[in-house]
Amino acid sequence: MEALQLRIEKLVYGGEGLSRVDGEVLFTPFVLPGELVEAERTGARHAAERTELVEVLEPSPARIKPACRYFERCGGCHYQHLDYPAQVEAKKDILGETLRRVGKLEIDTSSIAVVSGEPYGYRNRVQFHFDNGRVGFKEMGSNKLVPVESCPVSSPKINEAITTLNRMVRDKRWPAFLTSMEIFTDEKQVQWNVLATGKPVAKVFFEWLGKEVPGSVGGALEYQAGDDYYKVSGASFFQVNRFLIEKLAAVALEGAAGASAWDLYSGVGLFTVPMARAFERVVSVESGRAAASDLESNAHRAKVKVAVEQKGTEVFLAGVKEAPDFVLADPPRAGLGRVVVDQLLELHPKQLVIVSCDPATLARDLALLSEKYEVERMTLVDLFPQTFHMETVAALRLK
Repeated sequence: MEALQLRIEKLVYGGEGLSRVDGEVLFTPFVLPGELVEAERTGARHAAERTELVEVLEPSPARIKPACRYFERCGGCHYQHLDYPAQVEAKKDILGETLRRVGKLEIDTSSIAVVSGEPYGYRNRVQFHFDNGRVGFKEMGSNKLVPVESCPVSSPKINEAITTLNRMVRDKRWPAFLTSMEIFTDEKQVQWNVLATGKPVAKVFFEWLGKEVPGSVGGALEYQAGDDYYKVSGASFFQVNRFLIEKLAAVALEGAAGASAWDLYSGVGLFTVPMARAFERVVSVESGRAAASDLESNAHRAKVKVAVEQKGTEVFLAGVKEAPDFVLADPPRAGLGRVVVDQLLELHPKQLVIVSCDPATLARDLALLSEKYEVERMTLVDLFPQTFHMETVAALRLK
């Protein structure tokens, strides 16, 4: 392979560093701005050439020793070689640059507020992969398994489970056809979800798992956030950072109050429940059957009144003629999209809050919404320390 010496210009969304050789843009993982590195081309392309780091020739003063011995092998983390405060600043810069490049939006990066928490031990949900008596995670950009005995970004209960699973997979009772499972925990209860298996997993396996991992529950998990409890079924989404769940909701609903509100893409109701205490009438829109059912249970338990619409957001918006005082939307990574944006522009609620997990789709949506809306405040909520992922709360007001 061709060896290259690269001077890294900046970090970009995706966790890589950008450099240029004779005008060609190159992306390299596990590097930092200003560093001189030796890298080799991988031949993989996605808008630009990818390279593999061989050696850091001139390290950045910001470079630190990673906390995890699997870093650079396991594909879960991207920034453990960067001090955490510097990670947050890098994400702010990447967010601002993405808004400018994709959305042509001039957002002063210094005006972006930041909410952060513990940089390690924060994950309450993890996917495990199994292969030939081994437990681990996938290599970056590969299906190859990296066996692990611990995971610094995961919670203590998950690390306990890793130890137990490493023992269980070597037992003859372990189903060899089970290749992937997800664990979700509140540090007391543990929910197991099968993600990939060659054939159905017998009930006796889960009974065994329940004996080996204290707190294992069959079915939904009751997750406490603040004074509220949220029923979360196996097929339902819930935020993964156990330290920032309440803070995310507080940022998204800051100052929100009035007669009526909608929670679009509501999930199990993390935003709906507190919203229902601030507004007289709340409509929650969720397409998933399990999540909508969980949401109804959660609203009932919290003793708040909510009208739950189990349908897609596009379908719901197509059937209404008047907007409420306040709309919150927490769409999937694909963002709102043109259809939903056009529907919101036509309805033009006075206040609109978008909770986004992808800065590029957020930039696209904000650019379209700028026809009638202006950004009042923007907050980077760092739900995913040590990774390139970020959550952004954008509060918009009708012009």
